[in-house]
Amino acid sequence: MTYLQLAACFLAAAALAGIALSLVSRRRGPRPAAIALTVVVLFILTAVFDTVMIATGLFRYSPDHLLGLYIGLAPVEDFAYPLAGALLLPAVWAALRARRHARERRDDAVEEAS
Repeated sequence: MTYLQLAACFLAAAALAGIALSLVSRRRGPRPAAIALTVVVLFILTAVFDTVMIATGLFRYSPDHLLGLYIGLAPVEDFAYPLAGALLLPAVWAALRARRHARERRDDAVEEAS
């Protein structure tokens, strides 16, 4: 399995989970502009820190399993993980917030009934 295939599987799982969580939350999700800004910032941080870590020899990739495209010293496959995080984590946050609001409404209804 190549790093690109592994990254694609991870990204697909994160996207599907994000969609499912967004549907479960039934609330307005995060703003696309906020997600886009987050992706840009995470990509910059990934490019800088992966380049530094690779340059210092903390880790290396087998070139046989890479696509061959790099940003700095970071292979493009590395950028799937911050993208997945930027898509998945806001959906998790929205789902947890919706769950908390539902519990609060339920508690309020119980108090009013008492």
